[in-house]
Amino acid sequence: MGLGARPALLLLLFWGVVVPKERRARSHSLRYLFMGSSEPDLGLPLFEALGYVDDRLFVSYDHESHHAQPRAPWLWNGTSGQLWLQLSQSLKGWDHMFTIDFWNIMDNHKHHSEESHTLQVILGCEVQEDNTTRGFWKYGYDGQDHLEFCLETLDWAAAEPMAQATKLEWEVTKIRAKQNKAYLERTCPEQLQQLLELGREVVDQQAPPVVRVTRHLTSEATTLRCQARNFLPGNITMRWLKDRKLLGAKDVEPLDILPNGDGTYQGWMAVVVSPGEEQRYTCQVEHLGLDQPLTATWDPSHSGTLVIGIVSAIAICVTILTGILFLIVKKRQASRRTMGDYVLAEVNLTLVKGTQLKTTY
Repeated sequence: MGLGARPALLLLLFWGVVVPKERRARSHSLRYLFMGSSEPDLGLPLFEALGYVDDRLFVSYDHESHHAQPRAPWLWNGTSGQLWLQLSQSLKGWDHMFTIDFWNIMDNHKHHSEESHTLQVILGCEVQEDNTTRGFWKYGYDGQDHLEFCLETLDWAAAEPMAQATKLEWEVTKIRAKQNKAYLERTCPEQLQQLLELGREVVDQQAPPVVRVTRHLTSEATTLRCQARNFLPGNITMRWLKDRKLLGAKDVEPLDILPNGDGTYQGWMAVVVSPGEEQRYTCQVEHLGLDQPLTATWDPSHSGTLVIGIVSAIAICVTILTGILFLIVKKRQASRRTMGDYVLAEVNLTLVKGTQLKTTY
């Protein structure tokens, strides 16, 4: 997946920046996503990185250019030379570290360089509403959780048996753990504060969700889907209630959240119901852009809009697939032109949900 393939491709249907009478405190985060493939011809470079302040992409970096690129106007126009130098040097260092770790992990799996494998990493920090900080550093290999750094104990937690060998090797070198701790507890929060000061007007924007419940019928089940659209920031809470009583996680499908192409987000959560009992279910949504929780139920009089929703979904899927195919072809062409310069060195790192890491933060 290339740099431009990650954001989804929905058009802007609604945009409303909400400024509450009394601004509520909120948490902020600085996250870096690293990903790479041992076989560049598959469309992924050996290493690429994306940096996010909260949910907003602000910097990118790839192994081919060895250059960091600002991805937000507020960063391009306002970044101090010292901060940008620090960001660029960090990304170059992570490029080298990723390569070493990648080959280390492949070697411990007894995988060969001519095979196709992927490494993904997510690292960063979050400053909570009470100004406490939390750091995270996680690795994923071939789309599965692999290793996670534990700040309290300064060791690595293995998510699978094959990760044990790498865990033991990394824990022998104590300097690595100390460097990780220093970054997560000091450097990362300091950079986050500097970036927030530069992009405060953009980062603090809020857009409330537009919420609708639809019904989907199949031969096997009747499903109610609660969809929240075009909200910002991306953090949202969605719940299903039956007869005003909260349903447990085992009774509903997990919440899915995806970015739209305009910087906003969409999310949905579904529940299987008995035919004729649809009105007993209520969807409840909480978001920073809302003054109070919003509730929605299925409205039979609007059931005809389901066809439109299906057509829209098909159009969106076609657009997304077309964009992804274009980016993959483009990456393949670029990688073929530069194959003579590629030397598969040693590599390392991880990612988030689905084909990404299956962990939450």
